Amino acid sequence: MRNQFTAIIECEDDWYIGYCPEIPGANGQGRTIEECRKSLVDAIALILEDRREDGLRGVPDDAIRETVTVE
Repeated sequence: MRNQFTAIIECEDDWYIGYCPEIPGANGQGRTIEECRKSLVDAIALILEDRREDGLRGVPDDAIRETVTVE
């Protein structure tokens, strides 16, 4: 599944600091914009994976489970 999110990247001293306003807690940093972007992408992926696992915990075995795509 492919999603797009907003990355806000600011320069502070010798570091680039990034965050994603759509995903609370998703932050990244790096010495270059590319490092910061990669760090932010990794953070977003980890948060979404964790939220998916949390959301599926306790789903009854007989429930219908499907995948939907949002574009």
